[in-house]
Parts: sequence; structure tokens; C-alpha cells
Amino acid sequence: MSLVEARAEPSPVAYRTRIVAVANQKGGVGKTTTAINLATALAASGHHVLVVDLDPQGNASTGLGVGRRKRQVTSYELILGEAELADAVLGTEIPRLSIIPASEDLSGAEFELMGRERREFLLSRAIRSRVGDYDEVLIDCPPSLNLLTINALVAADSALVPMQCEFYALEGLSQLMRTIERVKRALNPRLELQGVVLTMYDSRNNLSDLVALDVREHLGDKVFDTVIPRNVRVSEAPSHGKPVLIYDHRCAGAQAYMELAAELLRRAAPGVPPPGVPQ
Repeated sequence: MSLVEARAEPSPVAYRTRIVAVANQKGGVGKTTTAINLATALAASGHHVLVVDLDPQGNASTGLGVGRRKRQVTSYELILGEAELADAVLGTEIPRLSIIPASEDLSGAEFELMGRERREFLLSRAIRSRVGDYDEVLIDCPPSLNLLTINALVAADSALVPMQCEFYALEGLSQLMRTIERVKRALNPRLELQGVVLTMYDSRNNLSDLVALDVREHLGDKVFDTVIPRNVRVSEAPSHGKPVLIYDHRCAGAQAYMELAAELLRRAAPGVPPPGVPQ
């Protein structure tokens, strides 16, 4: 029996659907890896979780075992209003975890959206009133601050920012923080920074410690205590179409994502037990 299958079904606790945009305009920081493994960890905790793959590369879809032939209706059709949410949702092999897959058509979606009225709100209109069956919705954004990312931030309640522990990541973080603040002021007043997750941490590298210290000094408790280590098994898992929690749930990376999910739940509703946690 796998780690996910061994978890209990959710207990009847009142819990509002939370929509989180997993965003960073810099590629290679562990954004998609964080999205699919955090989603898997939340599902293992008893949550019903939906991943919305909004990245034209479709890596979240691949990482959850959804091949391209299965992607008949995708987030592309959803955001253009050509399909309903229920038509785009696919189940995965992981109990309680579903996905809206992505296709390469998303790469041209920005040009198609430019002429649309209130184009920043298209994803919000497509999903916000229709995801009540889920406890958590994670939107995997593209690695750029384009119109798709803006749509994700407008649809979301909060933004979760994975950040690689290296110097250049600090510059990109400042730009992303400004974008989140602008979206909050102009388009989505409910948007909050859920937090920054330090990824690819290497305890043997002094730079990782320096970057972590710098980020914590600037953002304080907005930085998660949980740090995702650089881990070979995490890197191998996507090639097998599996999150690392399924590929090797005993490895350090998988355990870190379970800890991250637990910390996310504590921060979101301190004192209130989430689904699957006994009262």
C-alpha cells in the first residue's frame, strides 16, 4: 500500500476551497516540482486537490502521469471559454488528486487573449465558482510574468513562491513581489503572499545558507520554515511520470514536501484541523 493510499478519508470539517498560484518568473527553481508534490502531499493528508496546469510546457501534467494523448480538453480551452471546468478535469492515479492538463496551445494564448474584454479575469471566471468540490486548488504558472500568470494571480487567494537558493534568484523575487502587489491593488484585493519556499537547498554550499538568511531577513515569517533539499530522487521522479512522494516516499525530498504541506495547513488555519486530521 502506498503512502497516499494509506491515508484516511477527510473528516467532516468545514473548510473553504483555497486557490493558490504557484509562481516564479524564473525557470528551473522547482516551481512545477513544488506544485505537484505539494498537491500529492495534501491529497495524502485527506484533501481533495485540483492542479491547474497553466504552463505551456505541460510539465505538471507529465509529472502526474497524464500523457499528451489524454489531454483532449485542457486549460487552453478552459481559459478561452471553449470548455467547462468539469470537461477539462482528469483524475490521476493518486487518490483525491485531479488535474486540468496543459497543452502547447497555451504558448499562443497570450496573443489570443489580448483583444478580450477583462482578459485578466478569464481564468477566475472559469474556475472560482466551480471548484467547491475541492479543498485545495494549485495553479502551476508559466515561468514568466505574462498574461497567463496574471490570470492565475487574479483567480487565486494567495501566491506561493518557490525560490532556488542561489544569488540571482533574489533579483527575480523582488520583481515578482512587485507584480503580486500590483495585482492586489488593481485587480484582486484578496490576493496575499502565501509564502516563499526555499528549494534546491544544499547544506554543503555556504551560498545556500547566505541566500536563505538574506531572504528570511527581508521577508521574515513569510518564508516557510520547511526547506526543500537538493535531492536526486526528486529529479528522477518526473521521468517516471510520478511525484517523488510516489516514486520514493522515504527520500529526503519527499519527506520535505510532506512537512511543507503540514506547515501550509498550519499557517492557513491555525488552531483549525484540516480535512483528514482528527479533532
